Amino acid sequence: MSGRPRKGRPVAFAPITPESQQPDPVLGLKFTIEARHGGTVLVDMTGLHPRSLAIAFAGALRRSAALGGPIGAASVIKQYVNACRRFFAWLSDDALDVAGVTDLRAAHIDGFASALEQRGMGAIHRHISVGKIVNTLRVIEADRPDRIAPDLHERLRYTLATSAGRSTPRDAYSPFVARALRDAARTDVEAMFRRLGADDRADEGDLVIARARADVEAIIARQGFIVADHSALKSLYFMRLRRGLPIRTLIDDLHGRHNLLARDLPALLVLLTLDTGLEPECLKALTIDCLANPHAGTVELRYLKRRARGAEHKSMRVRDGGSGTPGGLIRRLIDVTAAARKHLSDDRLWVYHNAGRLRAGIRYPTERIATWVAQHDIVDDDGKPLHLLLSRLRKTHKALWYTKTQGHMTRFAVGHSREVAARHYADLPSLRPLHETAVADAFRAAVAAAIPTVLPPTAEQALREAPEQATPLMPSDTVGPLLDGEQDVWLAACAGFHNSPFAEVGSPCAQPFWGCLDCPNAVITARKLPAILAFLAFVEEQRLSLSATDWAAKFGRVHARITAQVVPAFSDAVVADARRQMESERLYLPPEARA
Repeated sequence: MSGRPRKGRPVAFAPITPESQQPDPVLGLKFTIEARHGGTVLVDMTGLHPRSLAIAFAGALRRSAALGGPIGAASVIKQYVNACRRFFAWLSDDALDVAGVTDLRAAHIDGFASALEQRGMGAIHRHISVGKIVNTLRVIEADRPDRIAPDLHERLRYTLATSAGRSTPRDAYSPFVARALRDAARTDVEAMFRRLGADDRADEGDLVIARARADVEAIIARQGFIVADHSALKSLYFMRLRRGLPIRTLIDDLHGRHNLLARDLPALLVLLTLDTGLEPECLKALTIDCLANPHAGTVELRYLKRRARGAEHKSMRVRDGGSGTPGGLIRRLIDVTAAARKHLSDDRLWVYHNAGRLRAGIRYPTERIATWVAQHDIVDDDGKPLHLLLSRLRKTHKALWYTKTQGHMTRFAVGHSREVAARHYADLPSLRPLHETAVADAFRAAVAAAIPTVLPPTAEQALREAPEQATPLMPSDTVGPLLDGEQDVWLAACAGFHNSPFAEVGSPCAQPFWGCLDCPNAVITARKLPAILAFLAFVEEQRLSLSATDWAAKFGRVHARITAQVVPAFSDAVVADARRQMESERLYLPPEARA
């Protein structure tokens, strides 16, 4: 070899012949869809007419739910089927001329939306229902664009011409209800862990029953559960029955020492939701590898949020330690369900015994949650039986965290943008008193900042004796001249005539004379009471010559300041003496008061 590189040749690839698109093999109206989440769904559209259009919709639904399609959850597939049924029912009543896809026009979409509105369907629900029809037609158009009329093609660019509006967020439960739920859940979870793996000595006094029970539990330990008609279980059942021993919960009692039970799920779901704020659908889909990267008493909780398109895989930091923390509770659940999980070969966290066999995953816990609430006699704020929604528990967690962070959005908006956190989790009816209190406090602080300093005679004497107390307002060496009247303006003494909050520093105050009553530089002593009372008399006389609106705009605030804050600061004797001075002296009223 010469060591020099050889001249290369251009790379050539064999030509690729694209495969011809195969028609949808499903032409019937009854079939099953294996959803990516939620199991198998039976789709039955045999009652929809016209048949040609129904077949097109059924094929589009099947393609949308296939791998890579936009529909992945079984519940969403069912929602599409229900929307199609509504649409076809409307077509059969008001669009008899439609026989297939080619007959559909934009007017049919708008007519269907109008019909839903006339039936009282809300804007958001109507937007969702029409959107499912539009999405289905878009799939049909992508497959066969020649079958879509031109005006329908333009109409498929949007769902509705009107806005769907803003949804009303679910409210959080009160701290009273949250405390009751948390206490009940903790009690049940602690009892559950004590039950798992505990030695059962209830039948020690009867060796025959003890042996029969040991045989049953050996089967449960070996295969994970025992069926109801197994001979060993039936033998134990009748032995206990003949001896008058309790048998109503025998199945759960036998399996409860080895596995989680379905009745354990409500307490676990309530406790984890209140502690983490995780969405119910995400909590129910946790897997055994959900914990990672422990650090400084916390652990990363990884979960799947299917509706977050493009960002489904998420994580949050939660407390980690004993079973009283979210991380410790999940880790212990993984341990106690490990044996049952081997029999199912499933990586989901929720593995439990129910209805005679082991199950993985949680689908419809509503009934068991209602039973759990009733067992603990949990009531709402009105004393009525509580209707518990897991989604409101998430709002409750957020509301409690909002209260703890005192509304600091940087700390509060964990996992959300500030806008979403404020709109969906801070703007809740249950937090309205907190917001109203904050607004009221802000107004009180603003008013307090503008209140003049009122010095009754005792306070004035104390300030003369200790002038350093006035340091935040004025230098101590100016206290004497101010109290002696050398810095008087019409209604008060001014601690900073050239340092007014209403003008540039160094320039004289340009406010009307009654502006002193809204100025923090003003100092009102008993010496100024006659002038203030004279001005108050003038203000009240103006009611006779001004309309109520004009009087309130000009004098309402200063009248309230005098009557509610200035005069009550002085004793009755001081006020009475000031009124005598006001009547015996002719006081000058500046011209701007009459303007």
